[in-house]
Amino acid sequence: MANKPDNISGGLTFVGFLWRFLAALVLVLLTYNPSGHSGFHWIYSAIAESTFGPLHLLLLAALLIGWVIFWIATWRALGTLGVVLAVLVLSAIIWLFIDIGLLKFESVSAVTWVLLVGLSIVLAIGVSWSHVWRRLTGQLNVEDVDD
Repeated sequence: MANKPDNISGGLTFVGFLWRFLAALVLVLLTYNPSGHSGFHWIYSAIAESTFGPLHLLLLAALLIGWVIFWIATWRALGTLGVVLAVLVLSAIIWLFIDIGLLKFESVSAVTWVLLVGLSIVLAIGVSWSHVWRRLTGQLNVEDVDD
């Protein structure tokens, strides 16, 4: 059988990473954002008004499924040290942008938006890391799971 190019066989491309980032961003911002239009706000107000119903539960379940998928994939791919290093690098980049004047934190809302985008980047790196690792080392990441 002929070898397939990496982008067909599942190798990471810029577009592939961008899709992973967008999926993580949608998950994060749908869960919570400072605009007041998020799953958190909708479910919180439904509980406060005693109108919590099946649509709220369905959204809660869908968000939980998304978080479990992204969180487990990120944690298994990067581990504790990798997550800490990714956050450290992103923090340094944010600090650099503040230092050179590209970012200004004039409100809690601005800080929250930057942190939510940063979290999305860490999750995207986590779900993409096996592809990066394979490109860098030529080794596959395989998880040994007992049945």
